[in-house]
Amino acid sequence: MPHRRIALPLDVADAREAGRLADRLAAEVGVLKIGLELFVAEGPAILALGARHDRDVFLDLKLHDIPETVERAVAAAARHGVRYLTVHAAGGPDMLRRAVERAARESGGRMQLLAVTVLTSMAEPDLRATGVDRRPGDQVLALAKLAWSQGVRGFVCSPLEVAALRAALGPDATLVVPGVRAAGAPQGDQKRVATPGQAIRDGADLLVVGRPIRDAADPVAAAREIAAEISSALSDRRGARR
Repeated sequence: MPHRRIALPLDVADAREAGRLADRLAAEVGVLKIGLELFVAEGPAILALGARHDRDVFLDLKLHDIPETVERAVAAAARHGVRYLTVHAAGGPDMLRRAVERAARESGGRMQLLAVTVLTSMAEPDLRATGVDRRPGDQVLALAKLAWSQGVRGFVCSPLEVAALRAALGPDATLVVPGVRAAGAPQGDQKRVATPGQAIRDGADLLVVGRPIRDAADPVAAAREIAAEISSALSDRRGARR
């Protein structure tokens, strides 16, 4: 079902706001994404929203630390029944390998790690400021290949890199794409964006869609419009394979 390919970020200040947002929109999406603000404010108890609404939980903490620390954090997330958990691909081979092994052991293969490549808020000048001379697309591909070599099979990238990652990694990769905006919509702090339909046609599996739904005059209608666009793009994708 197309709406199952939408991950809704619960980027709000507290459990009360998150609960209201989930009550209103959980039926229109497939995944509830819990990020740093809400997790720091409420702790692991907020993860129960997934079970309450029968939706997968995407815990977006972007772990990046020494391997032992990340491995233990992965184990804790798995024990809470998290479906998706982000780690930074830039954490290096040992961190990635140990995270993958621990996730598989603790969750029985249910929890999928997602390696964050280059944040969608970063463009080439931002990378250069951190000492990276590659273009964003080249850096995304390099980090994804590194993570793939350590057993990671899920990746977070901007819409602009989806096609290249799908071509490089093949059908077994799970590609999760933030930075999704309707044509002509404000980009906010996102610098590498595309429409939902384009991201899906290029090979995205899951779209992270926050402000275009949450800030819409009618959030339910906005979510349904995006699901309809996803459905059309999936049909185009299937047709292109024939």
